Amino acid sequence: MIINLMRRALPALALATLPVLATSLPAAADVSHAPQPLRGAPGPSARVLLPLFEAIEQIPIAAEHREGYSRTLYKHWNKGLNPSDGCNTRKEVILAEAVEAPQVSAGCVLTGGSWLSKYDNVVVTDAARLDVDHFVPLAEVYDSK
Repeated sequence: MIINLMRRALPALALATLPVLATSLPAAADVSHAPQPLRGAPGPSARVLLPLFEAIEQIPIAAEHREGYSRTLYKHWNKGLNPSDGCNTRKEVILAEAVEAPQVSAGCVLTGGSWLSKYDNVVVTDAARLDVDHFVPLAEVYDSK
């Protein structure tokens, strides 16, 4: 359902993975043009070339601690791009994802419109039945810092 958001998120994800992918070489790759590791004394900043799955195995695994977490730490459903129109971020996402645009009245009350769930091909005609959520739960964001 959140296809427009995915269109924006996937290029960012691709750019974020480039440094990881740049450190991996397929076993059958021609290494004559492959980047060479930095020369000099090994240290924390020394670059090591690893295949992707080996690099992933090097990521430390540790228990997450939720101590100190509060949902209020994260600004949530802010006033949106135009604070004067009454549409918060949640409603802006719903408007952006509409297949048939709803009528928007004062206070960003949505009437009519339709949305298509790409997951199960269900058409939704009541914006109140739509759920907009984070790709990553806020508590998980806090735990992962």
